[in-house]
Amino acid sequence: MTLDFSGLLGGLLDINYLQLIMVAIGLGLMYLGIFKEYEPNLLIPIGFGAILGNLPVAVNMIGPNGFFGILYSAGIANELFPLLIFLGVGAMLDLRPLLSQPIMFIMGALAHLGIFATLIIAVLLGFNLAEATAIGMIGAIDGPTVIYVNSKLGGLFQTPGLAAAIAVTAYSYMSLVPIIQPPLMRLFTTKAERGIHMEYTPRPVSKLTVILFPVLLTIIGAIFLPEAAPLIATLMFGNLIKESGVVEGLVGTAKDTITNVATIFLGLVIGSTMQAATFLNTGTLRVLFLGLIAFALNTIGGLLFGKLVCVLSGRKINPLVGAAAISAFPMSGRLAQKVALETDNNNFILMHALGANAAGQVASVLAAGVLMQMIFPILLH
Repeated sequence: MTLDFSGLLGGLLDINYLQLIMVAIGLGLMYLGIFKEYEPNLLIPIGFGAILGNLPVAVNMIGPNGFFGILYSAGIANELFPLLIFLGVGAMLDLRPLLSQPIMFIMGALAHLGIFATLIIAVLLGFNLAEATAIGMIGAIDGPTVIYVNSKLGGLFQTPGLAAAIAVTAYSYMSLVPIIQPPLMRLFTTKAERGIHMEYTPRPVSKLTVILFPVLLTIIGAIFLPEAAPLIATLMFGNLIKESGVVEGLVGTAKDTITNVATIFLGLVIGSTMQAATFLNTGTLRVLFLGLIAFALNTIGGLLFGKLVCVLSGRKINPLVGAAAISAFPMSGRLAQKVALETDNNNFILMHALGANAAGQVASVLAAGVLMQMIFPILLH
């Protein structure tokens, strides 16, 4: 019997140098996830998907009847995977620190102004309005929301490979939050400000309040921000079942099983879309740059508002809390605490920071709704 290796050799020869670059990028993402532990739940499946998406086997896997094609239709094209992840995020959120300190709502809103500023910059750089909106959302550091907006607006994109670039950039910066945020916190605050102690004596929040809040926010969102209603509803329903205290099995399934399954499939599909022919272009580089600008502006906006509140409160509020008002929950809240401890190892601002962090999570969803509600009439005309 003679073994024929011509098919194997032909497959190897079908890989061009651009695909090899993408395979290397996929390996790099997996390295960061496995050995550096930067958001491994995201980077490992994205990196593995990127490798598969650039091998000859991709021809059989990415088509409508292929593995990735089926997953894309089942969970990305109809926004299912981001919504399932938001269900789990809601089941993890504790809104009591936020509800006991309403000022955090404003902090969360102002920490997302970078989204709107980046949208304007992206338009000036030549992206159309739909593309600029999706790029601006990267600043929220909220991967599922970015994927959701991407899916809603993707049919209006003109730049090849842009949807994949936006998705990968959003998740990449989520993994880099511990690297990017602390230097900005130190740069825009003084040592004295970082050392401010905050007494945690929150107003008591009743069980009725924490149950009514997600219900009322869902109703208001459905009426005024219908484009974001599915995001708001899944996030708030997850929080509702957590706060009800009577369905622990559902809560565990939402925040563990459902979230993990959706994250695996979402990461693999995002990675598979990183195909060399459309991903390696100047548009991708511009997205990476603009995403970093949006992330930095959101963090800086939160810090500046934190400094303002610090002054108005008679130096009773630590400005670092403002940096936590993005939606990288609970990572940003923990980072604010870490930077505060660098100045004073007896300074505990974690509960305040997590309140701002929860506000940022809610604000990112509302920002997506506001943007889509504003631009859809323009795009339709």
